[in-house]
Amino acid sequence: MAKGASLSGFPEWLPEERVVEQQAIDTLRRIFELNGFLGIETRAVEQGSSLLKKGETSKEIYLLSRLQEVGQENDTPVEDRLGLHFDLTVPLSRYVVEHSGDVAFPFKRWQIQKVWRGERPQEGRFREFIQADIDVVGNGELPEHYEVELPLVMVSALEALRAFGLPKATVHANNRKLSEGFYRGLGLTDIEGVLREIDKLDKIGADEVTKLLVSECGASEQQASACLDLASMSAATGAELAERFDALCARYGIAKESDAYGLASQGLNTLAMIVDESARIRPGAVIADLKIARGLDYYTGSVYETFLDGAASLGSICSGGRYDNLATQGKRKYPGVGLSIGLSRLVSYMLHTAGAKASRQSPAAVLVAVWNEDGRMQANRIAASLRERGIATDVAPTAAKLGKQIKYADKLGIPYVWFPGQEGEGDEVKNIVTGDQTPADATSWEPDTVYARQTVVVE
Repeated sequence: MAKGASLSGFPEWLPEERVVEQQAIDTLRRIFELNGFLGIETRAVEQGSSLLKKGETSKEIYLLSRLQEVGQENDTPVEDRLGLHFDLTVPLSRYVVEHSGDVAFPFKRWQIQKVWRGERPQEGRFREFIQADIDVVGNGELPEHYEVELPLVMVSALEALRAFGLPKATVHANNRKLSEGFYRGLGLTDIEGVLREIDKLDKIGADEVTKLLVSECGASEQQASACLDLASMSAATGAELAERFDALCARYGIAKESDAYGLASQGLNTLAMIVDESARIRPGAVIADLKIARGLDYYTGSVYETFLDGAASLGSICSGGRYDNLATQGKRKYPGVGLSIGLSRLVSYMLHTAGAKASRQSPAAVLVAVWNEDGRMQANRIAASLRERGIATDVAPTAAKLGKQIKYADKLGIPYVWFPGQEGEGDEVKNIVTGDQTPADATSWEPDTVYARQTVVVE
């Protein structure tokens, strides 16, 4: 948590911490655009009717009230009130419907924006945080190959963030059709309930999930055990996945001729394709993991969770899936697949665990000294000339003693101090890191690239 934050769960980074966050954002945007995604930004608020999708996130929504309406909110149905969006997928579905005549399909978009959730704040978990999303939305249909491409784009993005101290990332994939078919084959009917409880495995453990499956979903002990057996399956190849799944179905008496197995096999084939195609492009980046369920009920097919090596306490740092029914317009459907990085959690990890920090506080490479206030106009002209050539430049705030101006630059990490020429003498610039001082002309001087750039370093 950022030091000095007055409201728990609402981080306020210091300037040098903000540099790390901003450069992480710039890195993600660069990778997303390299893969052809288009940037958008949606409004922060949505109608309650849009936000109240199925899924446990609904109870975490922040609703808005005008001051004069406080105490009278019960007069307005929640569906008619405005709330802050808790993710970027629900706003995207509304955006696509409203702009269906203006965008090219498949619509590939990236979006990096703040979202709000009223969950209990803790280290790395915030109530206000930045998400970084990519989605592909189709008009009527969407090819399955995007279910391979998007997780691999996210792996590429997370690989680029390893320069900020992140460990290696692996995507764990499942398919809801596979899970639903298996559950129906067992005789279970509360499919959403089972998925919701299985999604809690990493948080509360197998024993507690078993109790919930029995008490909340009407499962018998044997059915609950079968659900956990499915959740324990993982595979690195499609063939391995099919072999293990068929063995499990045989064990629990799910016939291959049944409708339930037919539904499961659809998901199985898609998941096997994802694992095998991913392995050809980036071996080891995506594995099948059948405990992945996702708590948001709008996912209809493939679902993904992403984990960092050696950072189990973080849990999943990037998740998503396929959704076929979230965006509709009459009989027209806009199926999509997308993934979302919880960027603020990653920034917190970068800062407090990986030791990422800005190479300097100030983005300025040069501080122009001011000999006296009468000479400030000269200093401003020099700064303007440097800025015109793309060299970030600041001007000393006061005409203090030269030593104090150099200390000011040093405190901000500004590597160069520029001394305007006096009495006909030429200008000089000093690298206060190396101590080198040389004559300089503001129309042609270039800083050393090593010192000029504000970067992120990992201790």
